[in-house]
Amino acid sequence: MAGIRKGWAGFAAPDLDAAEVFYRDVLGITVSRDHDMGMLTLHLDGEVSIYVKPDHEPAVFTVLTLAVADLDAAVDEIVGRGGSFARYDGFEQDERGIARGPVGPVIAWTADPAGNIVGIIEDSEADAG
Repeated sequence: MAGIRKGWAGFAAPDLDAAEVFYRDVLGITVSRDHDMGMLTLHLDGEVSIYVKPDHEPAVFTVLTLAVADLDAAVDEIVGRGGSFARYDGFEQDERGIARGPVGPVIAWTADPAGNIVGIIEDSEADAG
């Protein structure tokens, strides 16, 4: 796979309008729409595409992970914008839904309107780029 310099991910949602509101207004990500192609693009350090699929069934695993420098601040901001965080058996999570170990990253999970699971992970280098 030598020479590959760029890649991207994509996943489905049954309602791109609802996805756009969630990713733009709740998570604060810059988005763009291609109405002709039926695509929503998340502009990160790379791109993630969300395409419409009316019979979409969400995966039972994380489809997107976003890195932030301060997870506590990110959780507060997302909750303040109407988001919520899931709690999962087998993870030691605090009352806000943040898992802090003893092994693994500091992470919290939310879901978009289609039920797609989005992980928010603390990475001290997230804002360094």
